[in-house]
Amino acid sequence: MTGGDIAGLIAAGVFALLVLLLAVPILKLGRVFDEVRTSIRSLSDGATPLMDEVTATVSTTNQQLKKVDGITANVSDASANISALSSLVAATVGSPLIKVAAFSYGVRSAFSNRRKSSSGRRSR
Repeated sequence: MTGGDIAGLIAAGVFALLVLLLAVPILKLGRVFDEVRTSIRSLSDGATPLMDEVTATVSTTNQQLKKVDGITANVSDASANISALSSLVAATVGSPLIKVAAFSYGVRSAFSNRRKSSSGRRSR
């Protein structure tokens, strides 16, 4: 065995030791990747039912909002009808009531002026 053969054996031993030292972190990294894969799979399996429930909830909420939209449309129509009815009542009843009130005020004023003037004649 020559010096070159011994140097080659030492280099081969050092290389084998280096490979063994690097194999340990690579194996640990492989286990980490296996754990990550398992975690992602379990997360995906847990997320799928949640997404189904959210989809059902959104669908139910949309149906309820359609019902509420119909209710608000009916309430809007009813309030418009009530507004028109109150305007009609105000125009129909209000104008004659104002005229009657003005007439009665005129009659009261005339009677009160007549009483004042007639009471004034008596005192003379």
